[in-house]
Amino acid sequence: MTILLAIVCLVAGVLCGQFIPREAVGLIDSASDVLLNLLLLSVGITVGANKLIFRKLKEFNLRVLYIPLGIIAGSLLFGTAAGLLMGLPLNTSSAISSGLGWYSLSGIMLKDLAGAQIGTMTFLSNIFREIFSFILIPLIATRLGPYTAIAPAAATSEDTTLPILMKYTSEEVAVIAVINGVICSTAVPILVSFTFKVFA
Repeated sequence: MTILLAIVCLVAGVLCGQFIPREAVGLIDSASDVLLNLLLLSVGITVGANKLIFRKLKEFNLRVLYIPLGIIAGSLLFGTAAGLLMGLPLNTSSAISSGLGWYSLSGIMLKDLAGAQIGTMTFLSNIFREIFSFILIPLIATRLGPYTAIAPAAATSEDTTLPILMKYTSEEVAVIAVINGVICSTAVPILVSFTFKVFA
């Protein structure tokens, strides 16, 4: 349902963009900055309110970082390689792959950094990652192992893809998935900005 709503909003936005006055675009850009900050605030509140996350972080210590670090490294490596094969600059391809499935945040950030075309490409690549996660998680969980099933979900493993992870894995994997999602979500704004500016 979330994915369908996002696609409907994107199509509605494209249609509106054809007809609204140019002055209104500036107001929408200003509003998107405010919404971006509110989005980050809401993630912080969610993390702070979940006491189970902090308990599990103490229990697993640094081992809890293995999965998100592997996901981030794999996403950056293969996402950047794919972008370069498409002829995108290094900083753009690495920044797009830094979205880790969080299409709303990464799309807005790269629209501000690189323009509407790259912002749209970021949005679409990350929303497709989420769509493919719903298809791949059951297959990966049964064939490669439950913890491996967290990988395609990346930042979405704490929210939209969590129900399917819970269905095909276990309660402990679901807790690790939430922690993974929190770490990946926290990394997204840092990585997008860092990779875009450093590799420019």
